[in-house]
Amino acid sequence: MRILVTGGAGFIGSAVVRLALERGYGVINLDALTYAACLENVASVADNPSYHFERADIRDRTSLDHIFNKYHPDMVMHLAAESHVDRSIDGPADFIETNVTGTFNMLEAARSYWESADRPDRFRFLHVSTDEVYGSLPTNPQVKFTEDMAYDPRSPYSASKASSDHLVRAWHETYGLPVILTNCSNNYGPYQFPEKLIPVVILNALAGKPLPIYGDGSNIRDWLFVEDHADAILLAIEKGRLGRSYNIGGENECTNLELVQTVCAILDRLHPRKNASYTDLITFVSDRPGHDVRYAIDPSRIRNELGWQPSVTVEEGIERTIRWYLENESWWRPLLDRRGVGVRLGVGEGSE
Repeated sequence: MRILVTGGAGFIGSAVVRLALERGYGVINLDALTYAACLENVASVADNPSYHFERADIRDRTSLDHIFNKYHPDMVMHLAAESHVDRSIDGPADFIETNVTGTFNMLEAARSYWESADRPDRFRFLHVSTDEVYGSLPTNPQVKFTEDMAYDPRSPYSASKASSDHLVRAWHETYGLPVILTNCSNNYGPYQFPEKLIPVVILNALAGKPLPIYGDGSNIRDWLFVEDHADAILLAIEKGRLGRSYNIGGENECTNLELVQTVCAILDRLHPRKNASYTDLITFVSDRPGHDVRYAIDPSRIRNELGWQPSVTVEEGIERTIRWYLENESWWRPLLDRRGVGVRLGVGEGSE
């Protein structure tokens, strides 16, 4: 079985590529190698004869058709996306072009291939999305995102992902394309590009720089270890019901302040500062425009229908992540020079 993975040189995509190859799949990794992608993420599998890499942009339909016809994939796992909320505030056009137009191109290329192959029963198109499409939750812990909730995106990023979700559902209803959708909570783990909260905190701490926390740090997120996520979406494409969506969460809710304090406590133990705690570096900064109060996923459907549940607690996952960054400076050090890294984004002209 061959899986075409878009965005396979990114953070989540590379975890999927590595796990799929480990489980015996053939993998075609399609990636444009934009700023957050890194071929070092898949260096450990680059010599695997079942692995193939194609540098291509999902906005380029001609390239997509060529790759489908060259490799004849049995499944598609569509992860390629612009995903950083702050960047979407400063430059929304890239998010519309990649997440909306790019997904449209993927759907049309997949449909053309599927129809030309006489609609094989085993073909699947899995679209990976985010819980941010549901909007913001109250702090009441009893209220969580379910697959039946109405969409209420509140940033250019989440609006672009909501748009792509709607396209995927429409291609299933209108053309019969065999699709499955997943919406995940905040991912973290090894190989995460150093613009997201956890790697920013780890690397700033190691450099003795301020650890920025938006607002008062009370915003709540549900944290999902990336390897758990890769396991869940492989299960979804193998066993999920066509046309169905599955919410994937880590069941690890905490405030941003609590999360940063956890990172600091583990760093104090694994890599102590001289006569000081890393918590001394915590700095509160102006909040993100339209910052959602809380995200929390109810993963009952994927647990009950497919038997999946997260295997890693946030404390265990963060320690594994910190140890990885401590041991892999050669991976993250060159990325610090990439566009926008280390610079506060999302507060430019046009922001509230």
